[in-house]
Amino acid sequence: DLWMNTLVKKDWDKVSRTAQSVKEHIAKHMEEKLTGLGINRFQITQAVNEAGINGFNSANWTEEDFQRFIVQLRKVSKPLIVAANKADRDGADKNVERIREAGYLVVPTCAEAELALRRAAEAGLLEYTPGDKDFTIKNPEKLTKGQINALEKIREKVFQKYGGTGLQQVLNTAFFSLLDMINVYPVEDAEKLTNHQGHVLPDCFLVPKGTTAKQFAGVIHTDLAESFIHAVDARTKRRLGDTYILQDNDIIQIVSAKSRR
Repeated sequence: DLWMNTLVKKDWDKVSRTAQSVKEHIAKHMEEKLTGLGINRFQITQAVNEAGINGFNSANWTEEDFQRFIVQLRKVSKPLIVAANKADRDGADKNVERIREAGYLVVPTCAEAELALRRAAEAGLLEYTPGDKDFTIKNPEKLTKGQINALEKIREKVFQKYGGTGLQQVLNTAFFSLLDMINVYPVEDAEKLTNHQGHVLPDCFLVPKGTTAKQFAGVIHTDLAESFIHAVDARTKRRLGDTYILQDNDIIQIVSAKSRR
């Protein structure tokens, strides 16, 4: 919040007076200043509303009003998630609870356990995929008693207590909850679900909820958006217009003048 405060405070008096003098919302005048941080007008307006202050009267905000706005702007535009590492240590659960009580979204994690399991899986000693709620020892005879005990300790201290190492959960929560992203799969052949090389579902793009078909074309390549004709839902084979709002796990073919050449 202090970082955000410093950035917004610079030229604040001038910007807020200008906005109020022309009877315009502060969001319109702050957008250009904050666009480099990936903050848009909608987010600024949302922060003003959630702070409970008047966006058309920004020159008269009190210091308390300004600080409430800063806190909300940071929450809206740069949401935080705490990866509480070393959650297998004694007393860690109490620390996790204290962080939650302070108002933070927190996920208990154990990076050391994740690394050990990945290395063991790569060596063919156990079956484990990041995000799994348990693991299976494949060849116990190849492990020493100490190694087996260490794995069982990971199971007891991490998996049975938290349901996993938390690393994949942190990523999933950050992208799909905090950032509100969805999965979209682009294909070049809607019948075979392949690209031009014949690979089935070769790519997955994470895009914000509310992304349209034409905007998605631009994510793939600017030329596709500029010459966009329509999109195709590969599941239903339905033709989709440029304003179609993508849904999670959509499989989409982009048809453009460029792709038809």
